[in-house]
Amino acid sequence: MAVIRITPSRLPTLVVLALILSQAQTDPDPLQDYCIADMRNRHSFWVNGAPCIDPDSASISHFTTSALSKPGNPKANRFGFNVTLTNMANLPGLNTMGLTMARIDIVGSGLVPPHSHPRASEVTICLEGVIGVGFVDTSNRLFTQILRPGESFVFPKGLIHYLYNFDSTNSALAISGLSSQNPGVQIASLAAFMSKPGIPDEVLGTAFQITRQDIAKIRKNLGG
Repeated sequence: MAVIRITPSRLPTLVVLALILSQAQTDPDPLQDYCIADMRNRHSFWVNGAPCIDPDSASISHFTTSALSKPGNPKANRFGFNVTLTNMANLPGLNTMGLTMARIDIVGSGLVPPHSHPRASEVTICLEGVIGVGFVDTSNRLFTQILRPGESFVFPKGLIHYLYNFDSTNSALAISGLSSQNPGVQIASLAAFMSKPGIPDEVLGTAFQITRQDIAKIRKNLGG
């Protein structure tokens, strides 16, 4: 192995380089799926978030919300769950803070199906009920746990994860914190089978080792 010798004459250059690198900042995480470069109109003004008001106009109301105090309607979808989010509309003080809070209501035997947040990690705390949670890492290893009131679990950024109410009769309640004001969400089954336009049957058939009839049945069951 080669040995690099630092001579006194090189030291000032290395110190300057270290100072420059110490001030370098990585790009901010995107708050949308994509941002197409407008090469024809260089004067377009878009921001990664929302414009800020005059700080002198800030008030307590910008930093508080009751959005998570009311239960949602988990029976409104086929999976039996409802997610209520804080956002810039109900909590303007979130803007640029990189945070979102979510209330998750799940009916008995309800499921928050396997999904991912491309722009956020998530930590979930069970408040009521018995909730099974888990995520799959990039080596297809499953990490899973049963949560009871007061217990927490973390889902790493971008990885497929789920929440399931193990109680068939009583509802469950959880609160999650996410590390982006716009974390994004992709439910795996809907992304695969309900995209517009649809992924070709040949692709789905090969990927999931199923027939065209299976694909049609799945799409019908998902509401397609």
